[in-house]
Amino acid sequence: MTDAHSKATNIVTPEKLAKYFAITEEALAMAKGAVIPERHAQALEALDMAERYVSDAHHFHDNGDDVLAFAALNYAHGWLDAGARLGLFDVHDSRLFTVDDR
Repeated sequence: MTDAHSKATNIVTPEKLAKYFAITEEALAMAKGAVIPERHAQALEALDMAERYVSDAHHFHDNGDDVLAFAALNYAHGWLDAGARLGLFDVHDSRLFTVDDR
């Protein structure tokens, strides 16, 4: 049982979903502008998958399924993080990616 002052962490609130849409879309935009030329083909694959999952997230949200929207955003961000860690994108923002800042 939770009291009135505790915050539920197992619920996808509209605020939480909006935050994750914003973070993921910001990371996607940054990654698009930071493709390592020698890894262009692989980077495009990762970006394509991330874009598809973001699109899916919008579709799920528009159809009232915020749980699936949240899941799709996490998959999208996973593709972006993997691309950053594998050296597909020259990104150095630990707020958006699992990389070190410069």
